[in-house]
Amino acid sequence: MDLHFLTIAQASRLLRDRKLSPVELTQAFLDRIASLDPQLNAYLLPLPDQALAAAKRAEQEIAGGGWKGALHGIPIGLKDIYNTVGIRTTGHSALFKDHVPTDDAFTVQCLRDAGAVILGKLSTWEFAIGGASFDLPWPPARNPWNPAQDPGGSSSGSGAAVASGLAMAAMGTDTGGSIRGPASWCGIAGHKPTYGYVSRRGVLPLSFSLDHAGPMCWTAEDCALMMQVLARHDPLDAGSAAVPVPDFAAALGGGLAGVRIGVPRHFFEHDLICEPEVLAAFNDAMDVFRSLGATISDITLSPLGLFTDINSLITAAEAYAIHRQWLQKTPELYGERGRLRIMAGAFVQAADYVNAQRERTRLTREVASVMADVDLLMMPTRQMVAPVLGGYDSAVGPSLTRPFNMTGFPALSICNGFAASGLPTSLQIAGRPFQDHIVLRAGDAFEQTTALRTRRPPLFSTPLVSAAAD
Repeated sequence: MDLHFLTIAQASRLLRDRKLSPVELTQAFLDRIASLDPQLNAYLLPLPDQALAAAKRAEQEIAGGGWKGALHGIPIGLKDIYNTVGIRTTGHSALFKDHVPTDDAFTVQCLRDAGAVILGKLSTWEFAIGGASFDLPWPPARNPWNPAQDPGGSSSGSGAAVASGLAMAAMGTDTGGSIRGPASWCGIAGHKPTYGYVSRRGVLPLSFSLDHAGPMCWTAEDCALMMQVLARHDPLDAGSAAVPVPDFAAALGGGLAGVRIGVPRHFFEHDLICEPEVLAAFNDAMDVFRSLGATISDITLSPLGLFTDINSLITAAEAYAIHRQWLQKTPELYGERGRLRIMAGAFVQAADYVNAQRERTRLTREVASVMADVDLLMMPTRQMVAPVLGGYDSAVGPSLTRPFNMTGFPALSICNGFAASGLPTSLQIAGRPFQDHIVLRAGDAFEQTTALRTRRPPLFSTPLVSAAAD
């Protein structure tokens, strides 16, 4: 049995029934990290001693009849913008290379309380915006399907770690697509929850009004199990919503008969042109959903570029507000890409920011109005499969992920096929606010119907193909 390729759902049952030891499971992941991560750079800081100590506690608790739930004893990685008490949290930047928080992020504490085992801190784009950069203290993460390719960002290490079996799940963040982008290119499931469902307190911020925290896993089912622990009201996060939390796992299954799917086809056939293999995989996925009893209709929204531009302007202004003090004092401690992207916010005028927020409100109402007649929206997550590492700039052109940061509506990316190159394609499923369980049910239904979750990245026995640094 390849322990590192179990899903959370599979491993949890074995752990609960004491057919698998949390220590054995954690050690399997630590061994794989030591063996494989030098080729992928998914981890900035593995934590073997702390992980094994947590696994031993979990083993004792489960043996004593104190099983806490689906995440008890499950090895998880954290994007290195999640604060961890007494353990450095760097944002993948020289600016924070010695930053050691005195508290855990709220979500990290939720995971610890659920008995999860923290394996280590994972690579990210610098401060979740800097791109795949080669001028930082640590190298960028690589894509496990082909290490010469980009894993996507900004939750790059999270995507690479889950896909390659270096973590059973990981925490990512998403301001413009930073959970769903790596999920797309690494062929995993990544869920951006409804804004307010998951606390951001203790996560290094990029954009106060657009940041989301959420899970990255091999399956939509595993994302549901993670959400059961993560969806907690946090009164110290001003964006946290005090809403009832459903039983996410219980909402899975039951088919999709009568579910209405809306497709903004102009987003990816006119506003943004998808690669042919990406479009073909999307159309094949729609056939699967029809076979499951869903109805599909095309819908029309404002141009994709408008959603992207509003999101980008707000992100730039809010990121600069956060980083201004450090950029003015020590700009040399930023990588070039991160520095230039954040500095763009210095040129956003107050009137432009206010008008962008007003337009954001209008567009959010537009999407909500359309979704009065459909239950879900579906489209590709990315218009292309993973490019060469360092050769992609997410700041250029319309983005299929940003509409759901701007609106705050939930959105899930899952693998829906593979290109001839062997690189994964992806499907994005979005829903109404706080109906994340319906989004996850649709993703799980697709995964259960297809055989795509049985295919994992190959092991790497040959030297890496060099990627051009920039």
